Amino acid sequence: MTSLLARLAPLTPLLRRSIVDMSYSHHFVDFHGSAIPTAMKKLLVTQLSPDFRKAVTLMPSVPVPIPGDGDLLVRNRYVGINASDINFSSGRYDPSVKPPFDIGFEGIGEVVALGQIASKNFAVGQPVAYVQTGSFAEYTVVPAKTAIPVPSVTPEFLTFLISGTTAYISLKEFGNLSKGKRVLVTAAAGGTGQFAVQLAKNANCYVIGTCSSEEKAGFLKSIGCDLPINYKAENVASVIKERFPEGVDVVYESVGGEMFDLSVKCLATKGDLIIIGFISGYKTPLGILPVQEAALPAVLLKKSASIHGFFLTHYLSEYKEAIMFLVKLHRSGKLVCEVDNGELSPEGKFTGLESVFRAVDYLYTGKNIGKIVVELPHLVNSKL
Repeated sequence: MTSLLARLAPLTPLLRRSIVDMSYSHHFVDFHGSAIPTAMKKLLVTQLSPDFRKAVTLMPSVPVPIPGDGDLLVRNRYVGINASDINFSSGRYDPSVKPPFDIGFEGIGEVVALGQIASKNFAVGQPVAYVQTGSFAEYTVVPAKTAIPVPSVTPEFLTFLISGTTAYISLKEFGNLSKGKRVLVTAAAGGTGQFAVQLAKNANCYVIGTCSSEEKAGFLKSIGCDLPINYKAENVASVIKERFPEGVDVVYESVGGEMFDLSVKCLATKGDLIIIGFISGYKTPLGILPVQEAALPAVLLKKSASIHGFFLTHYLSEYKEAIMFLVKLHRSGKLVCEVDNGELSPEGKFTGLESVFRAVDYLYTGKNIGKIVVELPHLVNSKL
């Protein structure tokens, strides 16, 4: 605890250094020719709560971490916002965790420093992406063995890291997709939903997608969704019952509560329901809304149907192949990676760590189209 408190002690933000570790001075030089600062901003969970603003504190001046031999120091340029950020801030993934602790799951930026071992495969200035706790910071130390080289620092690549891989691996494992299958995707215009829609279309399926506005319905049509359903204007259950009286073959579900109950009811014989989340309940004290689970065994038995839960960390052996597939599909022009940077939000674009709070709030309004990202601009005083 003493060492942790020392790390959080206020520092002079104007104090700068041109190298991080004298023993490896030729490796630890900012690639733009400017000095790497000694202090940075970062977000920390300081109390457990599903209320992100209550749980998380912006630390204005903490030490920039020093990478070890096998590590990279990444200057974060874009970080991704996920619905599960508030599950993490409330301690639901690890009941034993005690604040303060880092938060943020994914980032993309440039390598600004690295250890000697890491320098065998990476170089200062190289763009990299990563999935690791602690991305809500201006700089993050990332093990070289888990860093993902990318062609450029663009937010589109960020969409693959969690959202894209979650959709790809879960559908591959449990979707049993094939030509003509009817696939229902809930929250279809969101960060993960957009990939589920496109991957199902890539498998020649008929895709139905739920959304909350006509603007989102238009987006879904643009990425190949056969039947967008605006649940604020139409009754989803009625539409599906009328159009597909025998039900749907696959449901890709991330909403929970009433939408989960509807999803179970509309499953066809031998249908598969894939649960990747239940966002409708995340802000509640228990993290979940009640469902009609008492009838679940009878409904599934009658239909020989299946329900599968999916948590990305259990499928990391499939991760590299998933990333490669998604990048290849994107480069061929067959995969849209929609990014929402908040330009249309009330206070405008999400820029700087301070705006992470707004971005999380924005996600829970359900107005985003695509993956929500926050840009972290850095002022570089070049010596050149």
